[in-house]
Amino acid sequence: MEGVVAALIVLSAVVFALEMTAVTPLSASTSSQHIENQQEGTARGLLASAAETGALERAVLSWNATSEQFYHAPDVGRFTTGAPPNRFGEMLERSFDRQGIAYNVYLRYRGADGRLRTQKYVDQGEPSDHAVRATWPLSLMADDAIRDGNGDPTGTTVSDESTYFAPRQSSAGVYSVIDVEVVVWRI
Repeated sequence: MEGVVAALIVLSAVVFALEMTAVTPLSASTSSQHIENQQEGTARGLLASAAETGALERAVLSWNATSEQFYHAPDVGRFTTGAPPNRFGEMLERSFDRQGIAYNVYLRYRGADGRLRTQKYVDQGEPSDHAVRATWPLSLMADDAIRDGNGDPTGTTVSDESTYFAPRQSSAGVYSVIDVEVVVWRI
């Protein structure tokens, strides 16, 4: 009789514990880890491809000196309602928007005081706990041309543009190294 009562108590405890555990679509599991790994790989591949084709550099150099922000960015200075209207933006849209994946793009650089600074390029909200990150270092040379809204050179180099968000870090040929970080998460 004691064995049966003990078994019922143990069984009741197990049932109670299972009832207290909530399983949601965002709960960690092997399949969600696999999805996160895929998203991270996609973000890495996108950055590598954008860097290889020059789309990443053109996007970062598409700077409007008059408004002191990226071309076509809303008044807040970053893209909030979708991908930027350039080749890099098309790549982001094809890789993430069509799959219902949200993303932010941050440009990290050293300020004039040597401290790490962040310029938001795309801001689609607060990442979830399951967000993944991929980063790509982009070296800007002192003679790289600032681009207009169509991606064409303006005739001004990045070292001659006094309003550019990232200051010059070296007196040599390298103007600055900007770490482009893409953060992605499921909606």
